Amino acid sequence: MLAWEVRRPGPIETEPLEAVTREIPEPGPGEILIRVRACGVCRTDLHVTEGDLPPRRPHVTPGHEIVGEVVRQGHRFAAGDRVGVAWLRSTCGLCAYCRRGAENLCPSSTYTGWDADGGYAEYAVAPEAYLYPLPGDRSGAEVAPLLCAGIIGYRALRRAALPPGGRLGIWGFGGSAHLAAQIALAEGAAVHVFTRAKAARELALDLGAASAQDSFDPSPEPLDSAIVFAPAGELVPAALRRLDRGGTLAVAGIHLTDVPALNYQDDLFQERRLLSVTSNTRADGEEFLRLADRLRLKVTVTPYALEEADRALADLAGDRVNGAAVLVPGAGG
Repeated sequence: MLAWEVRRPGPIETEPLEAVTREIPEPGPGEILIRVRACGVCRTDLHVTEGDLPPRRPHVTPGHEIVGEVVRQGHRFAAGDRVGVAWLRSTCGLCAYCRRGAENLCPSSTYTGWDADGGYAEYAVAPEAYLYPLPGDRSGAEVAPLLCAGIIGYRALRRAALPPGGRLGIWGFGGSAHLAAQIALAEGAAVHVFTRAKAARELALDLGAASAQDSFDPSPEPLDSAIVFAPAGELVPAALRRLDRGGTLAVAGIHLTDVPALNYQDDLFQERRLLSVTSNTRADGEEFLRLADRLRLKVTVTPYALEEADRALADLAGDRVNGAAVLVPGAGG
């Protein structure tokens, strides 16, 4: 089968991703073999490929937004069932975090496309207990970004404590942000988007955002909540300063460049809060996927053939992707 692997982590211009031919993987205990039908291209994949996240598996295959078909019968799923594989791959189930419903904080957690091979391939294996059943009425390319961009964006939105009818600011407007924004809009929020990409600003306005401006522009109004999706630490003080009293900022990325020194009076005083977002629980995923189906979230996708995975990641790094990039095996002929 065709697969991509991180040959040597480094800047995307050094071509760290390499296409290889491998045997179809054999599932281990509790795992299921899946034929990949679509795999989203997430910024976390870029962090794994460029080495921002320290390597955990040599020559790992990235990709953790996988829509596929079950190849062999399991306990929960039958052959041919449509399933989703997301970022969270396993947890211990025994630690204090797991027992209290915070499995996203499990110290023994593992992750698809980082600890184990992911979906930049024609086949993948994944633990059956961490798979999501998926409806079959939308294309795999549309569903794939929901499995990480959507789930993480949803958790970030809930962490941001947006009040009913509140005012939400979003910094960065890619795969996660354009989905989280639609949920906020459906719940009656006014959404203000801050991003350097002109096409992303246009998409935000098309989806119903109240405003869209450059990352460091003034906000049209004070914000109750904010989310920073872009991996740029310099956006944190910018977002905090646009919060109203008692506002909350959630930082959604797994990697962030250094945050500049904060000024207590300007950035945090008046009970402004700064929170991080770490992975997700399976309950987050199940709740979000039900909500996404009910709201019929519009998923803006830029498709690439599996053979173009390196170009897809380079386009993501260069802010040349509108919405979410998705790899589609077989699309290259």
